[in-house]
Amino acid sequence: MSLNVLFVVSEVEGFAKTGGLADVGYALPKALAEIGHNVVVVMPRYYVIDKNTLEHIPISSDVLLGESTLRFGAFKSKLLDSDVDIYFVDYEAFFGRKGLYDDGFVAYHDNAERFIFFSKAALELSKSIGFKPDIVHLNDWQTAAAGVVLRHDDYFRDSAVVLTIHNLQHQGFFDKQKFGLLNVDWSHFNPFEFEALGGLNLLKGGIALADAITTVSKKYSQEIQTPQFGFGLHEHIKAHSFKLFGILNGVDYKQWNPKTDRFIKSNYDIDSLENKQRCKEELVSIFNLSLNDNTPLIGFIGRLVKQKGIELLAASIEDVLKRLDVGFVLLGAGELWAEQFFSNIAARFRDRFGCFIGYSYELAHKIEAGCDMFLMPSLFEPCGLNQIYSLRYATLPIVRAVGGLDDTVKNYDTKTGEGWGFKFWDATPKALFDTVKWAISVFKENKKDFTAMQKRAMQLRFDWKNSAKNYVDVYSWARIYKRLKNG
Repeated sequence: MSLNVLFVVSEVEGFAKTGGLADVGYALPKALAEIGHNVVVVMPRYYVIDKNTLEHIPISSDVLLGESTLRFGAFKSKLLDSDVDIYFVDYEAFFGRKGLYDDGFVAYHDNAERFIFFSKAALELSKSIGFKPDIVHLNDWQTAAAGVVLRHDDYFRDSAVVLTIHNLQHQGFFDKQKFGLLNVDWSHFNPFEFEALGGLNLLKGGIALADAITTVSKKYSQEIQTPQFGFGLHEHIKAHSFKLFGILNGVDYKQWNPKTDRFIKSNYDIDSLENKQRCKEELVSIFNLSLNDNTPLIGFIGRLVKQKGIELLAASIEDVLKRLDVGFVLLGAGELWAEQFFSNIAARFRDRFGCFIGYSYELAHKIEAGCDMFLMPSLFEPCGLNQIYSLRYATLPIVRAVGGLDDTVKNYDTKTGEGWGFKFWDATPKALFDTVKWAISVFKENKKDFTAMQKRAMQLRFDWKNSAKNYVDVYSWARIYKRLKNG
């Protein structure tokens, strides 16, 4: 049975992106369409999206936002390499800014207004184009308000709501008075729905009112029910765990495939793994490193923020470089202290530590192909993508066993040789150092097992088609639950 899916998301790859949410916003709707479902994506038309590249839609609709009535316009396009329609809510006062959520340093003061408005506008747009969804799929706090708004709109009486939590750390917490922007009865402002610590928590309310909730890995769905990873919502989530499902994100193997990758020095696959060495030689040359033939190279790509474990890396990197025979390359940007710290490390250990502050899609591919191992010491990781890319490129992951990292990486077994990576559990510099030391020793002293793990890793697949089928199962569950709930 083909379903109509309204996919509401605040960023989409190819149009506007700050992180992994945009990857899902592009890949999942595309995968759903490829297995036969009718999907319409809605996102804001930010300043960075040139409206001259979009098709103007001759509709305008009103949104009641508190005591104000705001009229928005709409544009239309297609998701890249697909026939999936994506619509853009156009309202210059809220989205005509350089940043999506902040000015680069501080969150916009009116984010409650901006994203409650967007949540409402997405629903109005669906009505204007005559798209009646079986499923309204919401993503993170930026769209969570739609879950309560549509319950008061007869047009959506048969629509089931699915909410995906991509990162529980960000919840949409605002002053209590912002609840009035929803224009729903204040009875919803209670400790079981939108109220938290006396304020408004949009994600909390979205969790309560959704017919099903998903996270982007199975392990993360378990972790967010604990104080350590729940960011104050663990008891609330436990109360709704009966409708909580963990579905691992997929990756786009058309973009991340060493056999066809146009950015790397030499293409390779499981039968020509020796060509990977040329990619390593190019990467060493790019960063002007000086490594022996048997010196492993470890890569890191990511935001330089606490979540990604950069404090652990900063606390251990000097020991790693002084005490171990290893090269290291880092690509990323984020907190100023971290950018300065790792730039300084690169200056002090220039023969063995390469650093690029910023982001380069081409360089990311070269790092995945040219490194022997890839480090992800995250404090928490809802899914993670780079460890999956690394597996495809025979670059064995060294990860902290949390969230999607734990789900996708099987630890090396010294007795059997099984596995395809190296894990540690404690969030300490010592645990990171010891695991890196262990991985280096296997690389140097047990080439047979290391190569076997590389080939095993290359055969793994975490594609979007399987993920999309799992989402369809959740959609079916949500529709059944909604009917039972409503009698």
